[in-house]
Amino acid sequence: MTSHTRQKKAQAELQDRLRHRFDDPMLLTRALTHGSATAKNNAPDASYQRLEFLGDRVLGLAIATMLHHAFPKADEGELARRLNQLVRRETCADVARELALGEALVLGESEEQTGGKRKTAILADVCEAVIAAVYLDGGLEAAQTLIERHWGGRMTSYAGPLRDPKTMLQEWAQGRGKPAPRYTMTDRSGPDHAPLFTVKVEIDGEDVASGSGGSKRIAEQRAAETVLKREGLLTETDKT
Repeated sequence: MTSHTRQKKAQAELQDRLRHRFDDPMLLTRALTHGSATAKNNAPDASYQRLEFLGDRVLGLAIATMLHHAFPKADEGELARRLNQLVRRETCADVARELALGEALVLGESEEQTGGKRKTAILADVCEAVIAAVYLDGGLEAAQTLIERHWGGRMTSYAGPLRDPKTMLQEWAQGRGKPAPRYTMTDRSGPDHAPLFTVKVEIDGEDVASGSGGSKRIAEQRAAETVLKREGLLTETDKT
């Protein structure tokens, strides 16, 4: 079986898992193609990057709509906290694993050899790209149906803190007569498409913790979480 035949078979099986048959199969092909597999093609739509951008927005709209209907008494802060948990990279990667997106993912040789099909960042990106492909092929209703199927249970089962860790830490500090925490980026590593930021948090001039993540915001949240867990205000399962 040639690689092209294997890829067509993998995509056909994926459409079964998605419960969506594509009128334009090239949309799904692009959604499953990593930039490392298009080194000789600089066209902006050769890989999933543009679709990932769109899918992120479609996912956010769909989740926000679900939350708006499911939690009519929740204020903006609670809705935002729930939204952040549902659209975060790790959640998208978990859904990608449920759908076995890695089995149909097309990678360059180097990325394939380093386990790209199992990397959380890549799985999260391709998950958003596939959402965009479904949206462009079948419209918002098709994308919403897919998202409700895979995020609905997560939405109702979330039991983590409903306030932002940075807000919780600021309230904790102020309650002890201390100034607001100060966050400073101490390191940035990794490639442009998958950066890793490290941030330290200071309270009253003292370095109290640090955190890392794929964005400065996530790194700040994790630094705040570290302090809150140390003080017994969060458990190990309460993650940003």
